[in-house]
Amino acid sequence: MKHLIMALTGVLMLSNVFAQVKDPVSWSYNAIKRAQGIYEIMISADVPKPWHMYAQNTPKGGPIPTKVTFNKNPLVVMEGKLTESGKLEKIYDKIFGVQVLYYSGKVTYKQVVRVKAGVSTNLSGTVSYMVCDDEQCLPPTKKVFDLKLL
Repeated sequence: MKHLIMALTGVLMLSNVFAQVKDPVSWSYNAIKRAQGIYEIMISADVPKPWHMYAQNTPKGGPIPTKVTFNKNPLVVMEGKLTESGKLEKIYDKIFGVQVLYYSGKVTYKQVVRVKAGVSTNLSGTVSYMVCDDEQCLPPTKKVFDLKLL
């Protein structure tokens, strides 16, 4: 009986180790004041090799694209579209059967926003993304951010 309990405890401990999902991506979030009431939101990801993270405009049928979502705030107006920059790579992926677009290394998402005059507020949201290497893909992940616009 003692051996059975020890074996079950070992199995449970191992399952906890394997159940922990690693996330190799590190994120940073900044709001840079460019003019009175105008901010540039910068969301940066550092994706270490051999990992890669998919672009916003990955084609249908492909892997899950990166998506930045801003929560509604009546004091904030988005100016233009969210842009992404980094070393974009494009390959045909046999597993997905489509051309995929992805980033390794550093990728930055930028959004210009206008804040109502004379107020300070926060801008919050989420980044949803998926990372893969040559052998595996990790489950889609969401990161929450909250930036002060003073």
